[in-house]
Amino acid sequence: KNVVIVPVGSKGGFVLKRAPPAGDREALMKEGVACYQAYLRGLLDITDNLVAGKVSPPANVVRHDADDPYLVVAADKGTATFSDYANAIAAEYGFWLGDAFASGGSVGYDHKKMAITARGAWESVKRHFRSFGHDTQTQDFTVAGVGDMSGDVFGNGMLLSRHIRLVAAFDHRHIFIDPNPDAAGSFVERERLFALPRSSWADYDAGKISAGGGIWPRSAKSIPLAAPAREALGLAATVEALTPAELMHAILLARADLFYNGGIGTYIKAASESHAECGDRANDAIRVNAAELRCKVVAEGGNLGCTQNGRIEFAQRGGLINTDAIDNSAGVDCSDHEVNIKILLNAVVAEGELTLKQRDKLLAEMTDDVAALVLRDNRFQNQVLAVTGSRAAALLDEQGRYMRHLAARGRLNRSLEFLPDDDALALRQQAGNGLAAPELAILLAYHKMELYDQVLASDVPEDSFIATSLQRYFPARLHRQFPAALLGHALKREIIATHVVNSMVNRVGPTFVHRLSEETGAAAPDIVRAYLATREIFGLVSMWLANEALDNRIAESTQNAIVLASVRLLERGTVWLLQHRGALRDLDATIRRFAPGVAQVGSSLDRWLAPNERTALDTAVAQWVALGVPAELAAAVARLDAQVAALDIVEVAAETGAAVETVAGIYFGVGGRLDLGWVSQQIATLPAHSHWQALARVAMRNDLSSLARDLARSVLRAGAEDSDPAVQIGQWEGKRAAQITRCHQVLADVKPAPLVDMPMLSVLLRELRSLV
Repeated sequence: KNVVIVPVGSKGGFVLKRAPPAGDREALMKEGVACYQAYLRGLLDITDNLVAGKVSPPANVVRHDADDPYLVVAADKGTATFSDYANAIAAEYGFWLGDAFASGGSVGYDHKKMAITARGAWESVKRHFRSFGHDTQTQDFTVAGVGDMSGDVFGNGMLLSRHIRLVAAFDHRHIFIDPNPDAAGSFVERERLFALPRSSWADYDAGKISAGGGIWPRSAKSIPLAAPAREALGLAATVEALTPAELMHAILLARADLFYNGGIGTYIKAASESHAECGDRANDAIRVNAAELRCKVVAEGGNLGCTQNGRIEFAQRGGLINTDAIDNSAGVDCSDHEVNIKILLNAVVAEGELTLKQRDKLLAEMTDDVAALVLRDNRFQNQVLAVTGSRAAALLDEQGRYMRHLAARGRLNRSLEFLPDDDALALRQQAGNGLAAPELAILLAYHKMELYDQVLASDVPEDSFIATSLQRYFPARLHRQFPAALLGHALKREIIATHVVNSMVNRVGPTFVHRLSEETGAAAPDIVRAYLATREIFGLVSMWLANEALDNRIAESTQNAIVLASVRLLERGTVWLLQHRGALRDLDATIRRFAPGVAQVGSSLDRWLAPNERTALDTAVAQWVALGVPAELAAAVARLDAQVAALDIVEVAAETGAAVETVAGIYFGVGGRLDLGWVSQQIATLPAHSHWQALARVAMRNDLSSLARDLARSVLRAGAEDSDPAVQIGQWEGKRAAQITRCHQVLADVKPAPLVDMPMLSVLLRELRSLV
């Protein structure tokens, strides 16, 4: 869960060793606060501080680690209201973070009021439902869940769509069943309960519950079930009554569209797991096997609602599920933004530019802006899981290689994370199956952790272009109002590294960097640089925004395909820049050098393509339009494969002094006459089931790119006085008539073959190379 935030850390429990009697709540709270304060004093006694911008180690402490003054604590269940106590201790110690030490205090972002954790989980819900063509915000759907309306995650979650039909839920006190709920009326009643302090399901207006439903205490010996309740839960007609445990078990297995976990406890396991392995004895009688679930989607607003093996079992049977770390990350993400905003603004207050009262007002005014930044992470982590999952089987070999890489470096214990070993991967490969979404979520997190360490240890955060990502982490008004304070942020490098890694991996997936490192030998920081430059040179952000604006207007599979088309270009552009290492020294200059010419080539591609290639391009555009993609976006996506040649074209233009337009005409003109586009298609369809096949295909594609570039140079070197590309190509061909005839003959021999393989293409490339 921490991959979306700056600090790395851990989640623990807080236990009172000598607690007062259980019935004396006031004494229990007093003792809890006192112990918590002692605990935090103990932490700060051995934590470095920052004084006047310099590290100040604690007195009389032997330090075995490096300077590290960054320590934050997070309020959680049991200590949810303790942030002010923690921040008072920070003030007592003169700790540099002040009230940024513990987020969510009286001057901070209240997660329940913002509904931020539930809203983050709801991004997963919306994405899952969109995958089968259902819009949760405009179309009714059924829900079963764990929690009650007074809870943060469940209460807020059940108010995030007016189309929720909540058929059943339970918490630690009651069981609620509404077999045929009215979406509009039940929403209003849930809203009333949410606003009612310390409400329970017992406060729900029984008159608003449909026939056959009701509310029962979990202490009841037996609960009668009418026909509508049996039907809603998918129970046999012979079932007339159940014990509370049996009924909650049945609710977990209800035929609802969504199972929404907003409670505490582990309710779903794999069939292969024992109840003891779940570590939650209180719910042993309720818990179900994932293979028995009859819902379509599981959302984990709470932690550990499902074991990892249970998630995998559900996903492998067609269920839609992530992990709790994906679904409920918005809470820690919001805290991270609060802490880093306070660090920035506290520096501004210290300089006298703001009063503390003005700072607090500004914090409150930015609540919606912070929420929007946080939810972006939820959306894009869901997107990358969906896009990567759409190619699950094809990516299995490289994912296996990456897992072995992580394990060899001691970064991953596959069995601990329930990731398949090599034997299991081989069986999946044979069956044509890939990693399930919960497994991909784990791999995604491990890749982000590794890449973060590599970026932070490099000079990537110092690059002037990459450093602009610091602005995108914060609300816009902050970097407009306080640019100097932003640049002086104490965690500047860490924020840049976190933001860059998250934004990149959320686009290209968890194996992109490792695969390109294997293929090119490049270090991860250079791959990050080349990726960012490629993204900007080809203007892909605007394409992504246009694609995301089509949510619920076109099929999710079509949106995924658009992202994959952009990733193919990103891969080729990144490799190209890695092969021209000088381009990585100054990304600003590289982007300025290439972007205008790349845009020019993209907009004028129709003029330069050979007739058959132009027809193929028009067909591709029509296919995208037929899928509902607007014409302008369809044209941009269809051009991507050919547009990557613009990097070579701009490079040759710079070398020769010729205009980009002239070089483009020659590049595509020669390519059209020699059918290089057809050759490229054949290379793209070569099998790449193994690592070495993939490397061979990449090498052949690079050879073709180099050949096309050298052919354009060759024509320009011929020295024709006429600037017309057709004239120049004609004169060049006149000097190579025999060789061109030979190339056409080889092409004529290869094209009719039922299967064009690597040896045939290798011979063809060798013949074409003779023309340079």
